[in-house]
Amino acid sequence: MRCSGLLKAGRYGALAALVSCGAAGNDAPLPLRIGPHVFQVEVAATPQQRERGLMGRTQLPADGGMLFVFGHAGRHCFWMRNTPLPLSIAFADDRGRIVALADMQPHSDALHCPDTDARYALEVPQGEFRRRGIATGAQIDGLPR
Repeated sequence: MRCSGLLKAGRYGALAALVSCGAAGNDAPLPLRIGPHVFQVEVAATPQQRERGLMGRTQLPADGGMLFVFGHAGRHCFWMRNTPLPLSIAFADDRGRIVALADMQPHSDALHCPDTDARYALEVPQGEFRRRGIATGAQIDGLPR
């Protein structure tokens, strides 16, 4: 995630905040397509990458973001502790269909969890989904399996 931290819930048992800082994701951006829109995202697929995420970042391009890939679908929750950027998050199921969207405020401990199981979470600059007309039910193409 980022120095916001990922909250582990569901099969992980009690909620536990992960709050280590540093760079995250892969060096080469992954292009993801949602309808006509393309986002160039970093991928956080390992527990360490998901722990760090976008923590401490002060800027992100409008077409940039971070994709969190989980080994299984679940109710993966996010918060924004130690994250100075306002972000929007899309939770997607195993097929890449967006099942929930949320706006997240910087440095907040408020939990953002999907109402249904999700395997992916895509964070982008706050308002980019709304600005581009991306809504629940949209398909994310190009996801790693």
